[in-house]
Amino acid sequence: MGEKIFLYAEIQVSIPFEQIPWKEIDVAMKKNPGIKSKTWLSGINTNTIGGFYEFDSLENAKAYATGYLAEAAQQLGGSLTVRLYNGDVVAEASKAIYSPFY
Repeated sequence: MGEKIFLYAEIQVSIPFEQIPWKEIDVAMKKNPGIKSKTWLSGINTNTIGGFYEFDSLENAKAYATGYLAEAAQQLGGSLTVRLYNGDVVAEASKAIYSPFY
C-alpha cells in the first residue's frame, strides 16, 4: 500500500459542532503519528461528528482508528464508524477533478 491513506470517521452522537472543543481536540490529534490533515465534518440534521483524514501509512491510520478515535467515541458514548481508502490508486482521477489533496 502506498503513502496516501484516507480515513473517514463518524461518531454517532448528537452534539452541535459549536459545543465541540475542537481546538483542544486538534492539539491532541496532532500528537498521533502519521496524520497529515483532517477536515472536520458535522452531520446535517443529525449533529454527528466526524472527519476526513489523510495519513502517511495504513499502519498509522489503523492505529489512530483503533486507539484515539475508539477512545473518543467511548468517552462521548457514541458508536464509531471508520472506513479506510487507498489514495494512491485514485490519484490520477482525483487530479483530473481538481482535488485539493493532490
